Amino acid sequence: MSTQAKRSVAIIGAFVLVLLGVLSLGAITDDEPKTTPAATGESQLVRADSHVLGEEGDSDVTFVEFLDFECEGCRAAYPAVEQLREEYAGRVTFVARYFPMPGHFNGERAARAVEAAAQQGKFEDMYHRMYETQTQWGEQQVPADDVFTGFAEDLGLDMDQWKADYNDPATAERVAKDVADGQALGVQGTPTFFVDGAQLQPRTYEDLTDALDAALAG
Repeated sequence: MSTQAKRSVAIIGAFVLVLLGVLSLGAITDDEPKTTPAATGESQLVRADSHVLGEEGDSDVTFVEFLDFECEGCRAAYPAVEQLREEYAGRVTFVARYFPMPGHFNGERAARAVEAAAQQGKFEDMYHRMYETQTQWGEQQVPADDVFTGFAEDLGLDMDQWKADYNDPATAERVAKDVADGQALGVQGTPTFFVDGAQLQPRTYEDLTDALDAALAG
């Protein structure tokens, strides 16, 4: 099977998961991490410190995903997002926001691991690593700290700095800020997509491309 064919199968599978309700949808519970309300006047969809995947597009169109690295639906949608990035490279800005769900034991830890890597310019490298290895550490009820430390070592990070950032309350607060923004925007599960501020409920890959094409045309 060709690479393109494999990618198409993966994309179809992502939306099958959506239709079957495998995505981590549901009401926020009291068990979720403490969050910080968005400050008055600040953008809740994209902030100055939000993480851009790749290069910013030359238009004002933004594609924002609120994600949980332990979410099976996010991992299933990952190939679709990667294909969108290829198709719309240079035109659309793709932004990733953290939204670890309370039912995922290592979701918040994974977000902190990625954010700690981001402090050394390796956000996207760790972002990819989390999805590529999710089946190894996801859906478990024991801390994956050692696993994530191994990822950081593989990426050649300054480990003293990465460990300090991973355990820094400011890193947890950074993740919680994304969660608070998502809640303010009505996000209840992952993955949740926005194109130019409008929340999408895609059923097919074409729903995503149609939304981006309309935004670019408008």
